[in-house]
Amino acid sequence: MDGSEQARVARALALGVLHDAALGGRVVVRAHDGDGARDALGELAARTPDSVTIDTRRGPVRVALADVVAAKRVPPPPAARPR
Repeated sequence: MDGSEQARVARALALGVLHDAALGGRVVVRAHDGDGARDALGELAARTPDSVTIDTRRGPVRVALADVVAAKRVPPPPAARPR
């Protein structure tokens, strides 16, 4: 399997994760952004046929599905440590 085929498989798996993830579930999504990539980590807030919205710590981030490179479900953040 060459690199481009691996990328296609990873993208297909990522889109499947985003399709199946429950709204409110925690995910991380990597997407193309110009010459590089960006990650969005947070709760899946919305899903349309063309995009997903991730509610991150810095606010909502809309990610076009056409730009998705990878995605996976992630566990909840650890509890805050007492001081």
